[in-house]
Amino acid sequence: MKQWKNKFLGDKNFYKRVMLIAIPVMIQNGITNFVSMLDNIMVGQIGTDQMSGVAIVNQLMFVFNICIFGSISGPGIFGAQYYGKGDYEGVKSIFRAKVWICSVITMIGLAVFLFFSEDLIGLYLHEGGDVGNLEDTLLYAKQYLFIMLIGLIPFTISQIYSSTLRECGETVVPMIAGIAAVLVNLGFNYVFIFGNFGAPRLGANGAAIATVISRVIECMIVVGWTHKRKDKNPFICGVYKTLKVPKQIAVEVLKKGSPLLVNEALWAGGTAVIMQCYAYRGLTAVAAFNITSTINNVFNVVFIALGSSISIILGQLLGSGKLEEAKDSATKLITFSVVSCIFVAGIMALFSGVFPSIYQTEAVVKELAAKLIIVAACSLPLQAFTNASYFTLRSGGKTFVTFLFDSVYVWVIMIPLAYVLSKYTALSTVLAYLIVQGSEFFKCCIGFKMVKSGVWIVNIVNDEKQKS
Repeated sequence: MKQWKNKFLGDKNFYKRVMLIAIPVMIQNGITNFVSMLDNIMVGQIGTDQMSGVAIVNQLMFVFNICIFGSISGPGIFGAQYYGKGDYEGVKSIFRAKVWICSVITMIGLAVFLFFSEDLIGLYLHEGGDVGNLEDTLLYAKQYLFIMLIGLIPFTISQIYSSTLRECGETVVPMIAGIAAVLVNLGFNYVFIFGNFGAPRLGANGAAIATVISRVIECMIVVGWTHKRKDKNPFICGVYKTLKVPKQIAVEVLKKGSPLLVNEALWAGGTAVIMQCYAYRGLTAVAAFNITSTINNVFNVVFIALGSSISIILGQLLGSGKLEEAKDSATKLITFSVVSCIFVAGIMALFSGVFPSIYQTEAVVKELAAKLIIVAACSLPLQAFTNASYFTLRSGGKTFVTFLFDSVYVWVIMIPLAYVLSKYTALSTVLAYLIVQGSEFFKCCIGFKMVKSGVWIVNIVNDEKQKS
C-alpha cells in the first residue's frame, strides 16, 4: 500500500508546486470560458439562428487559436528547458522564433477567413430538422466573422508574451490580464448585444465587437507589464534589437516544433470536421452541440490547466537534468489529473439538465443538449488521461510521437467514425456521439504504453552550446 502511495501520490510540497502553476491558468481559462458561456447564452436570448451562426464561426476561430497555440508550443518546449537551465539568451531567441512563426500563421489565417468565409461556414449548414433558417444563419455568421478578424493580431501578440511568461514561471500576470479581458468582454456584451445604455442593439455583431475590445485590453496589459518589469523578465531586454534567431536554435525549433504545429492544426481541424459531421443532422444538432461544447469548455479547464502544469514542471526538471525526478513526477501528475476530472465529471453530469434550460431556444434543442452533456461528462476522465499523456510526451521534445498519438488518431479513427455514424446510419445523435467519444479509450491505452516506456525522458537543451 505504501509503495503504491509513493508511486502515484505526491507530498504536500509537490501538489503545492503543481497548483501554483495550475490555479492561475485554471482561473484564467475558467473565467474566460465562463464568460464565453455567458456570451453564448446572451446571443442565445435573441434567437437560434444567431446562436448557431456564432457557434459555427467560433468553431472555425478555434482552429486558428489552436494553430497559434501549436506554433508557440513547439518553441515553448525549449523555452521551459532554457529557463530551467538558467539560459536567458536562449529564452530570448525562443521568443523571437515565436514572433516569426506566429506572424506567418496570422497572415495565412486572415487570408483564409477573408477569401473562403462563405465556403467554410457553408460546410456546417445542412437541411434537416424543423429548427433554424440556413440563409439567416449564414448571414449572421459572416457578419460575426469579419468583425472577429480584427482581434486576431492582438490575440496572437498576447499568446506570444503570455506563453513565454508562463515558461519562465510567471503565471499570475497572464491570469490577471485574462480576467480583466473577460470582464471587459462581459460588460460590452451586455451593452452591445442588447443595446443597453443607449448603444445600438447589435446582437451577434455586438458580441464580436466586445470580444475584439477585450483582446486589445488583454494584449496591452501583458505587453505593458512585461516591458515595464525588465528586472523580472530579463529575456525582454533588447529582444527587438534584432529578430535574428541563431541558426542552430532555429533548426532545432523547426525540427521539434513543426510536427507539433501540424499536430495542433490537424487536431483542431479534426474537431471542426467532427462537428461538421454532426451537422448532417441539421441545425438542431448544431445548436445542441453548441450548448454542449460551451458547457464542456468550462469544465475542461481542469485538465487543460493541469496539462500546462505537466508541460512546465516536467520541462524544467528535464532541462535541469533531473530525469528520474521527472519520471516520478509524471506518474503523480497524470494520476492527479484523472482523479480530479472524475469529480468534475460528476458535477457536470449532475447539472446536465440545468444548463440547457438557461437558453431561449426550442425544447428539442434543450433536450438533445442535456443528453449530450452527460456523454461529454462520461468522457472527461478519458480526455484527462490522454491530455496528460500528450503533455508528458511533449515535455521531452517527442513531438513526432505526439503527432501520431494525437491528430493522426483523430483523423484516422474518430472522423471516419463520426462521418459514417452521422450520415449513413439511423443511430440517434446521442448514441453516435457516445461511440465517437468512447473511442478515446483506445487512445488512453496507447498513451499509457508510450509514457510508461520512458521515451520522452530527454534533456534537449543541455548537450551543446547554442551559437549565433
